[in-house]
Amino acid sequence: MQIKLTPNEIERYDRQIRLFGVEGQLKLKKAKVLVAGLGGLGCPIALYLAAAGVGKILLVDKERVELSNLNRQILHWTKNIGEFKVKSAAEKLRELNPEVDIEEVNLEINEDNIHDLVSRVDLVVDGMDNWRTRFIINKACVVQSKPFVHAGVYGMYGQLLVVIPHKGPCLQCVIPKPPPEKHPFPILGTTAGMLALMQATEAIKIIAGYGEVAVGRLIVYDGYNMSFSEVKVSRRENCPVCGSLSK
Repeated sequence: MQIKLTPNEIERYDRQIRLFGVEGQLKLKKAKVLVAGLGGLGCPIALYLAAAGVGKILLVDKERVELSNLNRQILHWTKNIGEFKVKSAAEKLRELNPEVDIEEVNLEINEDNIHDLVSRVDLVVDGMDNWRTRFIINKACVVQSKPFVHAGVYGMYGQLLVVIPHKGPCLQCVIPKPPPEKHPFPILGTTAGMLALMQATEAIKIIAGYGEVAVGRLIVYDGYNMSFSEVKVSRRENCPVCGSLSK
C-alpha cells in the first residue's frame, strides 16, 4: 500500500515541506521512533517529533509524574501528578497531532526487553537520566544497526552525540565506563529543553535525509556562559560494543 500525505498533512507540515520536500515528509510519516524516557529530555523530544509528523512514536517509561518534575518535563502538568508518564505524555501528543500513532509502553528498559523494543523502530532517542540504561540502549542500537541520538544534561551543561553504527563512534567509545550516578541532580529546565531540541533536530535530519548529521562530533553546551563547543571523536578499535564492526 502506497503511503501518501493527506491534504491536512500537506497544510500542517507546509513550512518544513518547503525545506526537504514531500519526499522528506513521507520519510517522516513512514518512520518509527522510540523515545526512551519521558523526563526533561524525553518530553520536548516527543513533542517536536510529533509536531514534525513522525508516523509512529513509542513512548517508553515506567515512572509516575511527581511535582518536582514540572520545572522541565513539559508534557506533564499539575493535573497529571500521580499518573504514569506515558499516559500523561501520550494524551498531549495525540491532541497536538492526531495524524501520529502514539504507543504507550509502560515499563523499565533493561537487557531483557531492549532488543525487542529497538527491533520495532528505525531510530532511538535518548531521554534517560542514568548511564546504565543509556549503555544498554547504545549496545542494542549498535547490534541492530539503528541510529541512536544521545544527550545528557546536568545543571546548565549538556552534551549531544549522534551514534550511527559503522559510520562513527558509539557512546561507549566516547565514554568507556558509566560515570557516577547522582540522584537527584541539579538541572535548569531550559538546559534539558535545549539539548532535547538538538536531539529532535538530528533525528528529523537522519530520517528525512536532510542536512549534515553530527556523527563523530561531541557537541557540548554551556548554558552558564551561553556557549557551544565541539570535540572530534572517533571509534576505538578496542571498544567492546562497536570495535569489531566494519567501517
